[in-house]
Amino acid sequence: MPDISTPETTPTPATRTETDSLGAVEIPVDAYWGIHTARALENFPISRRPISVYSDLVDSLVIVKQAAARANAEIGVLDAEKARSIDEACQLVRNGAFHDQFVVGVIQGGAGTSTNMNANEVLANVALELMGEAKGRYDLMHPLDDVNRSQSTNDVYPTAVKLALCFGLNDLLVEHDLLRGSFGEKGVEFNDVLKIGRTQLQDAVPMTLGQEFHGFATTLGEDNARLAETVPLLWEINLGATAIGTGITADPRYADSVRQHLRELTGFAYVTAPDLIEATSDAGVFMQLSGILKRSAIKLSKICNDLRLLSSGPQAGFGEINLPARQAGSSIMPGKVNPVIPEVVNQIAFSIAGADVTVTMAAEAGQLQLNAFEPVIAHSLLQSLAWLTQGCYTLRVNCVDGITANVERLDRLVSTSVGVVTALTPYIGYSASSALAKTALLTGRNISDLVVEADLMTRERVTKLLSPARLSGLETITSAIPVISADAQAVLNPGEGDLD
Repeated sequence: MPDISTPETTPTPATRTETDSLGAVEIPVDAYWGIHTARALENFPISRRPISVYSDLVDSLVIVKQAAARANAEIGVLDAEKARSIDEACQLVRNGAFHDQFVVGVIQGGAGTSTNMNANEVLANVALELMGEAKGRYDLMHPLDDVNRSQSTNDVYPTAVKLALCFGLNDLLVEHDLLRGSFGEKGVEFNDVLKIGRTQLQDAVPMTLGQEFHGFATTLGEDNARLAETVPLLWEINLGATAIGTGITADPRYADSVRQHLRELTGFAYVTAPDLIEATSDAGVFMQLSGILKRSAIKLSKICNDLRLLSSGPQAGFGEINLPARQAGSSIMPGKVNPVIPEVVNQIAFSIAGADVTVTMAAEAGQLQLNAFEPVIAHSLLQSLAWLTQGCYTLRVNCVDGITANVERLDRLVSTSVGVVTALTPYIGYSASSALAKTALLTGRNISDLVVEADLMTRERVTKLLSPARLSGLETITSAIPVISADAQAVLNPGEGDLD
C-alpha cells in the first residue's frame, strides 16, 4: 500500500559554512557576522561586553566604511553597484538597524582587527540581502575585497575611535554646560545668603553661598573650555595609511577622497595627518583626552565632596544646604537620607582616574609601527565619556536643581562667628583684632558689641564694616580709618601677644 502520509521535508539548515585560511566554521544562519567574528567570539570571552554597548563606535565604524565605499567608487576601484549596496547597508546601521550583530568583545587582541572584521562581515551580508542574495555569498560581495577595499584595521579602527570620541565629547559638552548653568543659577539664587567660609576645615572669613556656587560654575566653565579644545585634535586622521602608513593597497587618490567624504558625512573638518607613519602608531591624542577627562572628573568630584560636607547632618553636621531627598538611606536607621547623587559622581571620578592610568600604560606599550592596545584605550575613553556625561545629567537633575539653603542656620553661624573680625584688621590692627577674637571665643559674645564697648568705633561704623555686602566683598569701603593707637591696643591685648 503506498505511503500517503505527509512527505518528509528537508529542514532548513541552522548554520551556514564559512571558511578562511584556518579552516571551516559553522555560522548561525541568521547571523550577519561571519567566520572572523566567530573566531573572535571564541578567542576573547573577556569583557562580556560586545562593542555594540558603544553605539557611537558602531555608528563611527560604518560611517568610515560608508566614506570608503564612496571614495572607492569615485576613484573607480570598486564597482558602482557594489559601492551603492555597501552605502545603503551603512545607512541602515546608522539608522539603528543591526547593532545587535556587532558582537565581538570590547577587549580584544589584534589592535581592533576583530572589530573591523565584524563590521566588514555585517555590512557585506546586509548588502547581499539588499542585492536579493543570501548571506554568505561572498563571491558576490566580499567583506574584505569589497567592504574593506583600500583599508586596513590600522587606519579604519583609530579613525572610527576618534569619530566616536567626537560624538561622545559633544554629548558631554552639552550636559557639562547644562550643569554649569545650574550651579550658576544657584549662585544667583543664593546671592544674598551670608555664610562663613572655611579653609582647612576651620572657620575663615564670611562669604555668600552664592559666591560659593558661582565658584563651582566657574570651575565647570573652565573645564568645559578645555574639553572643547580637544575636539579638533581628534580630527587628524590616518585614513589611507593602510597597514603601517605607507598606503600599500590603496590608490594614491584614495586618502584625499575618503577624507572629503568623511567630512561630508560628519560635518567635522577632518585633515589627513602629514606623517602617516607617525600617525598610525601615535596615541598622543588619546592620552591628552584622557588627562582632560580626569581633570574634569576630579574637579567635579571635589565639588561633590563640598556638597556632601555642606549638607552633612542634618543635625550634627554642617547643615548649611539641603540636598533633595532621593531615596531611603538606611535599611536599619529610619528617616536617614544619604547624599547618593554626589556619591555616585565621586565613584565615576575614581573610575575615570583609573581609566587614565590604563590609557597611559596602553599608549606607552605601543611598539614600532602600531599600537596594538587601542581596544582598551577605546573602551576606557568611551566608558569614561559615557559615565561622566550621565554623571553630569544626574547631578544636575537629581541634585543641584533642587538644592535649598538652610538660611536660619547660616545666619546663626555668621552672627556668632569670630571670623568677621578679619574685616576690622585694616582699621584696628591685627593685634587688636586677635584680642577681640580671643575674648569673643572665651565669652561667646558678639564681635560688634566688643568693638563698640572698647570705644574703637561707633556702632554705625562697625555695623557698616560688618554688613553682609562688605563682609562678602560685594561692596568696598574706600574711606579708611587710621589704625588704633598703641594705648588702645595695649588695653585690648595686655598679655602674651597675638592669638594664632
